[in-house]
Amino acid sequence: MDRPTWNELYQSGEALPWDTGEPDRHLVAFWKSEKQRARRLLEVGCGTGTNCVWLARQGSEVLGLDVSAAAVERARERQAHSGVTARFKAADFLRDDLDEPPFDLVFDRGCFHVFDAAEDRIAFVRNVARLLGPSGRWLSLIGSTEGAPREVGPPRRSAREVVDAIEPALRIVELRAVEFDARSPEAPAAWLCLSARRDIAAQPSTDFGGRE
Repeated sequence: MDRPTWNELYQSGEALPWDTGEPDRHLVAFWKSEKQRARRLLEVGCGTGTNCVWLARQGSEVLGLDVSAAAVERARERQAHSGVTARFKAADFLRDDLDEPPFDLVFDRGCFHVFDAAEDRIAFVRNVARLLGPSGRWLSLIGSTEGAPREVGPPRRSAREVVDAIEPALRIVELRAVEFDARSPEAPAAWLCLSARRDIAAQPSTDFGGRE
């Protein structure tokens, strides 16, 4: 059977494991830890808009993107009942051009990791880099290769795959092991990766020529 499209998943009416109705706890913790609050925020793979609405409540200008028009429609309905303002667009982040001013924060919860091809992950990071302002940050929650074997759940990406995609375009500030849902002891393992705009290009790996 063919894999369902994102639109079909959101139109199915079934409960989707990533659509919890609550803002991501890692995003909330990051937001509370930051001394300088971001004014313009972008969520890639916004789904039904839970994180975007929460961010808008914090007083920021928010744009949510999703490849699924059905998800964006539901996000707009959520926003309309929330009493806050947030924008939503149906767009393919890899292929569609976004005519937007720079963002202070780009967030994705399990969007970067859905791309199997290394070149697609590299393209994803390059697009993030183009959209970040001078002090902008990208916060990403990525399925990791840690934990027991499983047949379902988020895609797994190794730390090497994450670094290989990010390092040429952005500076990795932090990469640490977490779980997708901190409330559940059986939550899938994840990488929490924070990256920033580069002031200096990544330098070549040092070759000591076999010297000790």
